[in-house]
Amino acid sequence: MDFNEYEEKAKSTATYDGKNAEYVLMYLTIGIAGESGEIAEKVKKIMRNHDGVITDEQREALKHEVGDVLWYLSQFSRALGFSFADAAEANLKKLEDRRARGVIKSSGDNR
Repeated sequence: MDFNEYEEKAKSTATYDGKNAEYVLMYLTIGIAGESGEIAEKVKKIMRNHDGVITDEQREALKHEVGDVLWYLSQFSRALGFSFADAAEANLKKLEDRRARGVIKSSGDNR
């Protein structure tokens, strides 16, 4: 499945139709933060309780959380008027440019 297909299928499960643009962006932003936080919490507990050793069960739980983040990100992109695939492609171009210029390990957005 490619990003465009995922985004199209994912939008059918959105429950905020009819809400204004500001509401949708805030809702999706909070969703991204919340689901990312769930990943961080699961990894923290793996570090604390299992010395960083990930079981198959934990890996599967993390896969589900990554999927939740993916859903919110794809819908956030859609709400802003660009495709998730476009965002992914732009990110790869940015990273390739940084690598080519030898600044991929530097800090700051505009390097």
